Amino acid sequence: MVIGFRSRQESVVLTILLSLLLFLAFGDTLWARGVAGTADDETSSPEAVIRTLVRANAEKDLATLSRLMAHDADIISYTIGGRKYVGWTDFVRDMQEEFESVARLEIFIQNLKVWMRGDTAWFAMELDYIRYVGRGDDQTRTVLPLRETGVLERRHGRWVLHSWHESSRGPRFDAAVAPPVAAFVSTAVEPGTDGERPDLSGEWEIQEEDKTYNATLDRNGNGSYTHQGGTIKTTKFLNRLWQGTWQQPGNDREGGFEVLLSEDGTQAKGIWWYTRVGSRTNIPPRQHGGTYVWKRLTPPPSSPSTR
Repeated sequence: MVIGFRSRQESVVLTILLSLLLFLAFGDTLWARGVAGTADDETSSPEAVIRTLVRANAEKDLATLSRLMAHDADIISYTIGGRKYVGWTDFVRDMQEEFESVARLEIFIQNLKVWMRGDTAWFAMELDYIRYVGRGDDQTRTVLPLRETGVLERRHGRWVLHSWHESSRGPRFDAAVAPPVAAFVSTAVEPGTDGERPDLSGEWEIQEEDKTYNATLDRNGNGSYTHQGGTIKTTKFLNRLWQGTWQQPGNDREGGFEVLLSEDGTQAKGIWWYTRVGSRTNIPPRQHGGTYVWKRLTPPPSSPSTR
């Protein structure tokens, strides 16, 4: 009886030891699977991917953005201001620039609807994108109300964002403030010719959909602005319709603009567009850009001058 008891006791001890050995042998594997399961949760559904991407954007987490977005070279996506991204490289460059330019970001999803069929899903979302620029008392807060649509694909069992289109939910300028170029090209006043042009000199605040910066111009509407070391050159002006070009050495871009100056000379509204981004020089004018408002920070001269 004693021998039998000892055998059972030894059996219990051996069982416990075996369990410990199995735990030590496979504990790391089980833990790794648990971590992988967390990552899998992020891609288990289209909605989970979208919410994870929004959080990663707010946290300036490029690694997660990269992991949950397709990198196909022919993918085309659009963001505010009509900016176009082809493939991953252009997008990640602009995201790095955005992350470096802000102190922090807050992004709140106001509405999200997802549809799914097979290995394809699509969504519509409204969100508030909040940028904090500067530090301390100089910090500014800008709220960008955005809407976004996009398509996701399930690849190898995981959902990834394929392409997307983003635009502003706020009011946009009426196209009437910037009529087609054909409406005024033949009668516009070229620099150096006779015709009336107001004194455009002074400090201007330029407000785009996602940023604000200042410009310092001379009487002919030429000068510099504070974003990316930019410069402005006025090429034509007639009946308050103001047209010119811009260059940004800081991010190697250039394009054109067209605004309508108010009657009192204190404000201008219109559009801007790209003609070159880095080595890409085949960008059709007026097709990719955005809208903005110029506000004069210094009093305008009392009367126009004649050139």
